[in-house]
Amino acid sequence: MAGGTWSMTEKPVLPGLYMNFQAAAASAVQPGSRGTVAVLVKSDWGPERQFVEIGSEAAIDRMYSNDGTNGSTARDSLYLALLGGPKKLLAYRIADDTAAAASLTLKSGENDALRLTAVHTGSRANGFRAAVQPRVTDGNTLELRLYEGAKLLRTFVAADGKASTFAAAVNADTGNPWIKAEAAAPEAVLSAVSGSAFAGGASGSGELSNADYVSAQSALEGTDFDVLALDFAPDAALLQSFAAFIKRLRGEGRGVTLVIGGTQAEDTAAKAPEIASARSAALNHEGIVNVGTGVKLGSAAYSSAQTSAYVAGLIAGQRLNESTTYHAAPFDDVTRRWSRSEQETAVKNGVFLLFHDGRQVKTLRGINTLVAPDAGQNNAWKKIRSVRVMDAIRSDLQRTAEDSYIGKVNNTEEGRLALIGAMKEYLALLAQSGVIEADGFDVVQDPAYYGDAPLIKPEADQVFLQWNVKLSDVMEQLFGTFYVQ
Repeated sequence: MAGGTWSMTEKPVLPGLYMNFQAAAASAVQPGSRGTVAVLVKSDWGPERQFVEIGSEAAIDRMYSNDGTNGSTARDSLYLALLGGPKKLLAYRIADDTAAAASLTLKSGENDALRLTAVHTGSRANGFRAAVQPRVTDGNTLELRLYEGAKLLRTFVAADGKASTFAAAVNADTGNPWIKAEAAAPEAVLSAVSGSAFAGGASGSGELSNADYVSAQSALEGTDFDVLALDFAPDAALLQSFAAFIKRLRGEGRGVTLVIGGTQAEDTAAKAPEIASARSAALNHEGIVNVGTGVKLGSAAYSSAQTSAYVAGLIAGQRLNESTTYHAAPFDDVTRRWSRSEQETAVKNGVFLLFHDGRQVKTLRGINTLVAPDAGQNNAWKKIRSVRVMDAIRSDLQRTAEDSYIGKVNNTEEGRLALIGAMKEYLALLAQSGVIEADGFDVVQDPAYYGDAPLIKPEADQVFLQWNVKLSDVMEQLFGTFYVQ
């Protein structure tokens, strides 16, 4: 899918819809599906270096380690993302080259007979145990029981007790997501064991480097997502790498957003406002949101970097006519309560805050890190909602142009008017939903390229359009005067 921004000096090569957003000084376009969050996580179990869709808390525990040991972040990060309410949540487990799957070799007498290997790498499987014993109801039939700690996970049966029969039973069991088997001596009958432990499992989290996270960018680029959250506070080099990655994708027409935060020590420091503001200043972009406060939920305290997963879910889960400003959050408190002057500093410096208003935790103002708008931008680019609307318009119009117009409709006056009519219908839908002003939108052929005396004459396969849209917003500041008689 080609698209993105364009300029007269460097026209794109590939066919596609290229759209620049500027601050104002027969196929209808339908709103597309959006709201996908991707979270990079560490875990002691689960598929590595691939995306897994997570739809519930139970799915987190089923797919990933749930004890939070050895630096595992999957349980907390994905749970917080689900609390935000995204339409779709994708987890991507980061692991280094030391990741290994635990295994156990069962014997027949003194000889190796059956090798059991954990399906996934990670230290969790070091807690697996296997027992081989005669079946209570039939002493001639052997059972292979798989335990995790004291919990029985699965029972496999072999009437002849042979390694090949057990291997087939283990590998064919669709209810077995834990182990796979290989017969070293297919005809050998397994010897009885009471509970042999798996060993050798390694999670691959202890030696992670920036390069491991940078390599995940290639996987992200090939995946449809709208908002990205990391599972920790990156150092300056890695943060700039991800910022450059997001900026490049946005320049290519993908309306993606990165949400980041800091460490718990930074969140609770006396100079927390200055630290958070410095992060935003180093980024200064409408596609990046910087969370400045950590949160408390029950007995757990989460850093702002961890809280970024919740904010990512919140951004992705909202409708286009909703705002993250003053959204009631499901937390008990924040890890540091900022004073009013500190909150004002945060808003001015592009820091996304959560605060406790004396009754509950809320988000303060739905802003990104853009503090100094670039040429052609205004204060609307500082709002998460406004940027999401612009991203949605770009994405939906690009999709329809590619599906129904590019390479399919002649570049005549009638063809251009048909394209304009479809785009107007789409904008009318947004106006009905209160996303844009009902009396503030139009689509026309760009007068700089068409008419009696165009400044530049388009080539035969080029179409230049002008969109005029007035974005709506939510009430954020109410001013009143109270007259006493």
